[in-house]
Amino acid sequence: MTKPCFLIVNPTSGSYSRSSIDRIQARLTASGLDPVVLPTGSPSDAALFASRICAEQPDPLILVAGGDGTVNGVLNGLLPGAATLGVIPVGTSNVLARELKIRSIEDALDRIAAGRTRAVTVGEAACGGVKRRFLLMAGVGVDGAVVRGVRLREKRVLGAGAYLLSALRLLRAWDRGRLQVEGGGRSLSCHSVIVCNAARYGGNYLLAPEVDIFSPTFQVICITGGPLSYFGLFLLMASGRGVTGRSVTSFPASELEVSGGKAAQLDGDFFGCGPLRLRAVPALLRLIV
Repeated sequence: MTKPCFLIVNPTSGSYSRSSIDRIQARLTASGLDPVVLPTGSPSDAALFASRICAEQPDPLILVAGGDGTVNGVLNGLLPGAATLGVIPVGTSNVLARELKIRSIEDALDRIAAGRTRAVTVGEAACGGVKRRFLLMAGVGVDGAVVRGVRLREKRVLGAGAYLLSALRLLRAWDRGRLQVEGGGRSLSCHSVIVCNAARYGGNYLLAPEVDIFSPTFQVICITGGPLSYFGLFLLMASGRGVTGRSVTSFPASELEVSGGKAAQLDGDFFGCGPLRLRAVPALLRLIV
């Protein structure tokens, strides 16, 4: 007897093709699953699909063929403790897949067939009366401003290169304002803060090796200094050593308050401007590993 599953597909993801989705469907069927394909047509569809599935199905298996943005959309439609999630990397950066060491679409499908799962911690951010979950990271300050400044037409043509263009524009109007961060027994002032629920950032760059998506707490990275400090931190990330130095303060926390009105991003999508409150939510879903 086949087990139903729901395959949420983003047709605008970086490596999407109709033939790849046909191949994914065939492999799922051969593994004893009966996939219902749900292609997204707008950024809100992933959350709407996930919400409807959780309302109609007990303990559903939801598979995401897309990038981190599509996974985040699904995450924000799930009922707590009500679903198992699997990721099939066909997006631009696929940070979650890298976090799980998923090497390819075929590797993801092998893991789905095996069915091994773990409960994961997710983050929840509240800003201006709006709450949204994140799985990988939240950033307030420089990276929030970079994400806010990405132009859609550039992203369609350049992919990840659009973020570099946004960063270069940001340098011309550098914001010297500061944030106040409180949590984990700390209270400090900084220029930007990145709240890590995963070790990697923006691709395969290692930012916070102390944490992963199964940890019960975040790793909070507070950054001071100007553009040269950020360039140095980028070189450290690219080297695979994480970030350290006089311009960085790092500590664990499960709840955090960030004051100020700087831009914020969640899992690579613009969320809003502070102040924000963030908290870790353990065991919100089970993830195929």
